[in-house]
Amino acid sequence: MLEHLTRRRLITAGVGIAALGGLPRGFSLLGQGVAASAAEVNVMAGVAMRGIIGELGPQFERATGHKIAIQYGPGLSFKRKIEAGDAFDLAIIGTDVVDDFIKQGRIAGDSRVEIVRVGIAVAVREGAPKPDISSVDAFKRTLLSVKSVAYAPDGATGRHFAKVLDRLGIAEQVKAKAKPNAPERVPQVLADGEAELAIVMTPDLLSTKGVQLVGLFPGELQYSFVNAAGVSAAAKQPDAAKALIKHLTTPEAAAVIRAKGMEPVGR
Repeated sequence: MLEHLTRRRLITAGVGIAALGGLPRGFSLLGQGVAASAAEVNVMAGVAMRGIIGELGPQFERATGHKIAIQYGPGLSFKRKIEAGDAFDLAIIGTDVVDDFIKQGRIAGDSRVEIVRVGIAVAVREGAPKPDISSVDAFKRTLLSVKSVAYAPDGATGRHFAKVLDRLGIAEQVKAKAKPNAPERVPQVLADGEAELAIVMTPDLLSTKGVQLVGLFPGELQYSFVNAAGVSAAAKQPDAAKALIKHLTTPEAAAVIRAKGMEPVGR
């Protein structure tokens, strides 16, 4: 009954305004009410999320009417931006950074949801012989024998790779032939022949032609990274941000995540 009365009042108001010449042709008060509920969600996301949101984002926009304004980059880069005061509604980055921001009060703790798990891999140019990385010793020999290695020092892979090099005792040797790049550039650097080997997250390879997967790091050197979503404590569009998190954790989203070379985590 209340909904009927509200609708009737809106229509009556529209007729009254139109009679005064105040409404442009084709204007709909009811339509404006729907449009007013749509929001633009400001998202900061790790590079590993590019393929997932590239596919699931348009579905979310069509289903909700919301729009996604997204930046992709390494978690540490977003950490610096957020600490410098950059505004955001939703961050989907490494759990370590998200948890740190929860402690700082920058991300709402009850909004934290783990989205994907991804491992670190080694890649070479398409058609190149695949080096032996089947064991820790074999991986170490390969890193010492190649002429150049591309990786992203500011990304999650680069941070872990640095620890691996220290553990293997070859940090200085590999740094001398390193080709540091932004995470999104590493596979292309490899495809262009600027590096002989690349350290990447598995999904980064799916969207780049001219590269091939050698395999994951040997088991004891491997580290699976988890990207978690968290809503800013000062979000302008918290409800829309939460709706996007929900969209990324459906069974349909899980199928897309697996197709991109990652494992869905959920909560």
